[in-house]
Amino acid sequence: MTLYVWRHPRPIGAAGRCVGRIDLPVDRRKAKRLAHAIRRQARRERLPCRVMTSSAARTRCVGRILRGWGWRHVVDERLDELDFGRWDGQRWTDIGAAAVQAWCDDFMTHAVGGGESVEALLARCLRWWRDGRAMPIDERAACIVGHGGWISAARWLQAHGDESPDAERWPAAPTYSELVRLDEPTDGPGTKPDAGPAASAS
Repeated sequence: MTLYVWRHPRPIGAAGRCVGRIDLPVDRRKAKRLAHAIRRQARRERLPCRVMTSSAARTRCVGRILRGWGWRHVVDERLDELDFGRWDGQRWTDIGAAAVQAWCDDFMTHAVGGGESVEALLARCLRWWRDGRAMPIDERAACIVGHGGWISAARWLQAHGDESPDAERWPAAPTYSELVRLDEPTDGPGTKPDAGPAASAS
């Protein structure tokens, strides 16, 4: 099953800041523009009118617009962006090059700002992917609105499985509102065992 994943529209006030779990709003016109693009794609590909988003306002706003057009909207916290801990919302210039370099030097296991590691993000993404494959076809959502870091994690899993990433090879985040197609491998992306129970969708 091909997944159609869009990064959320550009948040208001994000320029120059580390944006993870901080809940920044988006311009409703941009959210509606993305919702139209998703609906057009669904019509072209004959996809079910179901959309899944993270719990962040910048993705949920798109889901709410589609819900107003008769779509089913499901929120799943496993689609959330990387938790940057105390970095979240700070300006990159205030975080400093030394702190960023420390993360790059231990890219896989460093808990960024005391928050979440890339290893934890990959495990969370993998749980979501595997749980989705176990769902009945008529309950799955092929259209997803997510975040740059999560999409990069999904791209890594699809291409490299359980191989540990480093900062230099980590996939670049898509641009705001960009569509990324993810083709599910037959046996799932990678063989890394699940880390903990899957989060329940709300």
